This record gives sequence, structure tokens and C-alpha cells, in this order.
Amino acid sequence: MYNVQESVEQHYKIYELTDPATNSWVKVAPERGGIIFSYGVQGEELLYLNKETFYNKEKNVRGGIPILFPISGQLSTGTFEWEGHTYFMDNHGFARNASWEVIGQEMNNRASLTIRLTSNEQTKLFYPFDFTVLFTYVLEGGKLTIKQEYNNQGNQPMPIYAGFHPYFKTGEKNLSYETDATKYYDYNDDKVKQFTGSIDLTNLKEAVVFLDSNHPSISFGSPGGKKRIKLSYGELFKYIVLWTESENEFICVEPWMAKTDELNRKEELVMINGNESLKTEFSIELEK
Repeated sequence: MYNVQESVEQHYKIYELTDPATNSWVKVAPERGGIIFSYGVQGEELLYLNKETFYNKEKNVRGGIPILFPISGQLSTGTFEWEGHTYFMDNHGFARNASWEVIGQEMNNRASLTIRLTSNEQTKLFYPFDFTVLFTYVLEGGKLTIKQEYNNQGNQPMPIYAGFHPYFKTGEKNLSYETDATKYYDYNDDKVKQFTGSIDLTNLKEAVVFLDSNHPSISFGSPGGKKRIKLSYGELFKYIVLWTESENEFICVEPWMAKTDELNRKEELVMINGNESLKTEFSIELEK
């Protein structure tokens, strides 16, 4: 029977979604950026987590599935201009360090948790828009789905290019990827390269990004190497970014709506019209 349980862990309120039939779970810390910090299937943890960064609110969490909103990536100067004003924005936006509110949960035929982030005077210092973002984390049959709703509550169009930053637990840095992409951009030497089935991230400090995928899914080896992890996502997520740190056992496979620094380029911004909303999904599962 599906279940959602609440507990307190080192001052964080934790919500755990469980599916005993598949021995799977999802653990969420809403006040710590709404992050999923643990996701396991068939008794096996799929995510990496640096616990020191998780429990230290002065640090960005290294691990889990950080939420990237309203931007993915960096701004080249740490700033962007909008309608004649200059705004500062941290890497990957502010949602991953914000406190999200739990507004609903479900345990009938699946386990789900809905959380909400709403604009306030503090967010408007960095991003001058009225918004409400709803995420519903769903665990069903071992599959994790993140349903997203981005609401523009103002009258003017609102730019976003959201994303996710999943840290998958693995010591292997040279993985094969099943994707229809044929090219990727390597930020280490600023070159476009042909994708031939695998990418070795072992000695790469900066990320690489798949450029020309049309089919919204990608799969790659799981931590134990016996099965493969499949990511599926809405068509708004045009890019998959790959990144790692050589000294740590993870690889990040990240769906983004636009490439880094897009708020300055303004070439492929996702615009939500005034008083309208945008819905999309992102899911993770072990391939059968």
C-alpha cells in the first residue's frame, strides 16, 4: 500500500513517499529548496547526497534533485537586465534554497506530495515577477514523476528556463547514453562535437550539453550497472546537461529548458503570458 509519512530529521521536516510493492521510496525536504534528497527503487538508492551540504543551509546542496528556477545555469556577469533595470541572480536561480510549502498529499493507488513556492518581496529583488510554482512528486510503480505548474500571476509576460539537477550515484564517469542527439557542446574547450554513444567525464571540469535531441528521453547505466535509468521529460526541456566532480561518485544528467546565460542572450526564453500558466513533467525510472 502506498504511503506518505512525515518525520523530523535534524530540524528538517521530511516527507517520505513509499511503494512497498517495488521497494521504492522518495524523500523530500520542502523547507530545503523542496529537494528530493533520496530516491530508491528495488531497495537500491539511485541518488548521491553530500549530507554536509544538505544540513548546512549556508551551502548549496550537492546531491539529490535540486530544483532550478527561474533559470538553469549561470549568468555570465551574475546579473541580467529587464526593462531597463539590472538584477542579480545566483547560479540556477533561487528556488533550490527557498522554503516550499506543502499543500497536499495522496495515498490512493500512488503516493504523491504537492509543494508550492510563491513570489514575495525577497524574490522580487532578484526576479521582478509575481508567480506561484506547484510541484507534485508522484511515486507509482517505482517510477518518480515530477509534475510542474508555473503560474504567472502578473499582467506582463514572465520569462523562465527551468530545469533539474539530479545527482546519480555512480563511480563510473564514462557512460553510454541512449539518446537521439548527434552533437554536444563541450564547455571545457567551447567546441561542438559529434556524439558517438558515450562521453567520458572523468577529467572534465566543466559541463557538456546535448544540442539536437528531438525525442524527450535519455537513458544510461544505473549505479550497480545491471539496469539502466531512463529520464523522460516534456518537450520544453530542449537540453540535457552532463556534469560531474572527479573526486565524488556521481554524474548529473540535467534536463534544462535553455542553455546557460539565456536571460542575457534572450534567444530561447520560455515566456508565460500574464495570468497564464505552463504545465510540464519530468520522470525517472529504472528500465524494465
